[in-house]
Amino acid sequence: MQFWPLRTVPPPQSLNIGQAARLLAHVGHDYRRQLAGDLLQLIGNGIPLAQCTVFAYAPRRNPQVFTFADRAREVSLPKISSNYAERFYNQDGNQQAMSGGGGERIMVQRQHIDDIGHAEYRRICYEQPKIAERLALLTRCDNDRWLSVNFYRGREHGCFSNQELDHLEAWAPLLMQIVRMHYLAWRQVDELPQVLAERLATLYPELTPRDLELLRLLLTGIDNDEIARRLGVRPSSAATYIKRLYRKLGTGSLRELIGLVTQGHRN
Repeated sequence: MQFWPLRTVPPPQSLNIGQAARLLAHVGHDYRRQLAGDLLQLIGNGIPLAQCTVFAYAPRRNPQVFTFADRAREVSLPKISSNYAERFYNQDGNQQAMSGGGGERIMVQRQHIDDIGHAEYRRICYEQPKIAERLALLTRCDNDRWLSVNFYRGREHGCFSNQELDHLEAWAPLLMQIVRMHYLAWRQVDELPQVLAERLATLYPELTPRDLELLRLLLTGIDNDEIARRLGVRPSSAATYIKRLYRKLGTGSLRELIGLVTQGHRN
């Protein structure tokens, strides 16, 4: 497991201006579904890659899964990402890279499957989806938060070569700026549901990280199918989780939930 500050390397020989411009043009739109896929396409033209995920880390909170994409490997990446954010992120080399990084520097963290000592983390996030290695690009965002852009290699791809690492590091400043802009634009829209969810978290300390994520999604106003997709579960399971959350809060509907949030005190 290694991490280091981003090196200065020559810019990539071929820059797809059209793809980069399209990513920038969508800033301010609800583009989370497509963003990771477009990052895979942008980088995957020069480097074989299997998956891409972007996580946002904030103090004293579980990571947020911002965007993810998989290249038709028939695995449940939403569920894997959710498992990482709820159960395994403390076992991840990203934690070392973030604690060792400072200022506005971009940090690079490389993690091979054999670097992971936690058996369940290795099995669920690397062995089952047949991932051999990951390269993460990390940068501070809004002082107290970090963004992590993770590119995963399948077993069929082998490990990153030195030339491929150079290619990724050459792209890193542009990639991280694009992701940061998308995240900040999304956060402006998402901030109120997050603040309201955090308010309830102080009133109901028994709420789990999954409960809080579900609460935030409910307060954004998205439908049950979209909640299920973001949680990586079936719609029927999402409906069960929602009913369970309502029972914990002593409410029976979204209208009652909103009333509870606006009251600011426990029933």
